Amino acid sequence: MTVQIVHIDEETRLLNGISAYVAEVSSAAGVGPESCTLDLDRPMSAYIALDGQLAAYPGRDTALVWDERHGWSFTVETHSGEDLLVVAYLGGERVPPPGAVREFLRSVRARTRRGEPPTPPTFG
Repeated sequence: MTVQIVHIDEETRLLNGISAYVAEVSSAAGVGPESCTLDLDRPMSAYIALDGQLAAYPGRDTALVWDERHGWSFTVETHSGEDLLVVAYLGGERVPPPGAVREFLRSVRARTRRGEPPTPPTFG
């Protein structure tokens, strides 16, 4: 029984921690927690729907996506509803401060042309 309680306790702490972090990032990105979803299955991931579009991808919704393998990425929706198209990866840290994600977001939004497909970062 103790093992189950500890396991539940760890999952609760993990959920609370990642939820708080994603809420802070969503606030830094200018949207609320209602724009966020979490998936605690491995690899863990988070999705934050953003307001606005990129000039290079008109008519496509945008989002920030985090996963434990590659950290944060800026994505655009495809017209087919399939996988998201990754426009850029933040890199650096797997779990960077919300302000760093905000600056990444600003940098990507300032782009006016499509670039080469980005290479996902790897963390040790």
